[in-house]
Amino acid sequence: MAELREKIFDYCKEKYGACPEYLWARYPDCAVLRNKDNKKWFAITMDVSKKTLGLSGDEKVGIINVKSDEIEREFLLRQKGILPAYHMNKMSWITVLLDGSVPLKQIKALIDESVRLTTEKKVKKEYRSQPKSWLAPVNPKYYDIVKEVKKGDDFLMKQSGNVIKGDTVYIYVAAPYSAVMFKCSVGQTDIPYEYGDKVVKIKKAMKVTAESVYPADRFPFERLNAFGVMTVRGQRGVPYGLRKALERESEGH
Repeated sequence: MAELREKIFDYCKEKYGACPEYLWARYPDCAVLRNKDNKKWFAITMDVSKKTLGLSGDEKVGIINVKSDEIEREFLLRQKGILPAYHMNKMSWITVLLDGSVPLKQIKALIDESVRLTTEKKVKKEYRSQPKSWLAPVNPKYYDIVKEVKKGDDFLMKQSGNVIKGDTVYIYVAAPYSAVMFKCSVGQTDIPYEYGDKVVKIKKAMKVTAESVYPADRFPFERLNAFGVMTVRGQRGVPYGLRKALERESEGH
């Protein structure tokens, strides 16, 4: 537990210039990590009893609280070792156990996302003017997008999240492809679209245009892992490194 925490501290210092701050004498194991630009907390580590977290056992376990994306959080909480935030806003933060159940690689990716979320200004959708990139999954079992959509085609897809006209949506096509295969521009949002079955429910749609089509072997799931994307189960923002790689690749497709 202590070794994993030290690796986390080393990562935060090396990448973000953030060192742990021990602010409370009563809680000597509680450390805060701040964004050096705006002094906002992006992570908090501490030791708490498992019972406090709703787990079985009275022994203590190390945890780290990080800020998380609203859409991604729903799926993260289904993973072993990730819980609703302890002593933080459960709508904005999550708790990650430092007991080895969550690999260091993923913890680093979650820290990167927390830093991003505490760095960017929150802007309401109706006032946001700068374009944003999204990663959105499509299951070919329900819509064979690879067969139906070609470069230049317009089509409707489920809309979720803070999407506006002019945004970019990179579509991750699920198994058997398991890869990002389309770069699309958003031309229209908030289109009423009522659909629901046992698996898929759609309340509104967006109209997008396929600008680029990638071969399935260019951005497979394993390559997404290298950029910190561990799951693609809902629409989410695209990590900076992955976005730059996708943009470079789209120039030839």
